[in-house]
Amino acid sequence: MTNYALIGAAGYIAPRHLKAIKDTGGTLQVAYDVNDSVGIMDSHFPDAAFFTEFEQFENHVHGLRRQDKGLDYIGICSPNYLHKSHMGFALRAGSDAICEKPLVLNPSDLDDLADLEADTGNRIHTILQLRLHPSIIALRDRIAAGPKDKVYDVDLGYFTSRGAWYHASWKGFEHKSGGIATNIGVHFYDMLSFVFGPIRENIVHHRGPDAAAGYLEFEQARVRWVLSINRDHLPPHTPAGQSTHRSITVEGEEIEFSGGFTDLHTASYQNVLDGNGYGLDVVRPSIEVVSNIRTAPLQPGLGEQHPDLKSILGA
Repeated sequence: MTNYALIGAAGYIAPRHLKAIKDTGGTLQVAYDVNDSVGIMDSHFPDAAFFTEFEQFENHVHGLRRQDKGLDYIGICSPNYLHKSHMGFALRAGSDAICEKPLVLNPSDLDDLADLEADTGNRIHTILQLRLHPSIIALRDRIAAGPKDKVYDVDLGYFTSRGAWYHASWKGFEHKSGGIATNIGVHFYDMLSFVFGPIRENIVHHRGPDAAAGYLEFEQARVRWVLSINRDHLPPHTPAGQSTHRSITVEGEEIEFSGGFTDLHTASYQNVLDGNGYGLDVVRPSIEVVSNIRTAPLQPGLGEQHPDLKSILGA
């Protein structure tokens, strides 16, 4: 039986981690969150210990270790800016970490964590569920089987409406979330490099509290991208009543990947258990992309703009 702890058990994404732990045959020994709305745990691990103060959680974890009941993995679903310190805790506690995206906010944080991995002998794994999505895998295989010198034209648009609460929460503060591109876009940039190879160029056209857009060149793709959390930015062709629009087109052909997300966290956990987890080196390119998007000068005249950016700027 694989033993787990979970940090951030009251978070939005925590139920997928709880399900993944149970579906892969693991046991949750203890969980932590500053908030106590964690009744979902009863559906999976009603006997797990739970704490709202980190010091108590830390003492419990160390107590398990002293009893030779150490934790194999600590799952991390906490706010983005806390990921690094929580991964550090996991490794020092003798456990591997399984952390939500974005793993960290800055590339230099990866260097610190690599040193800690070397010191402790424990490892960090991240959730990059799009790499396990059947439609994305099929696209990657198709590109790999095609001409090696072909550069594809790609459009990425992700519109996911968020209310006023978003800006009042930690997600609305760039130093905590990393901003729009980091918070909701990092796994898309990773997916693009997974499919189309290393990044060659990164140009930022627009950067705001509710939207961002730019142009990326990969080894085999020219990508116009736009991200938004503003419902007023939803494209006109979005079905009535739908608050999210996700689109990737390759050479004008839509890649459908809206479905199939339900079990990807379970697949991610199984990947880790099988020894195939995604570590620091895999994560670095996408962290470098979002770090640059956060700080680069705006250059709206360079590269091609996403066709939906004009309506966003006019909204």
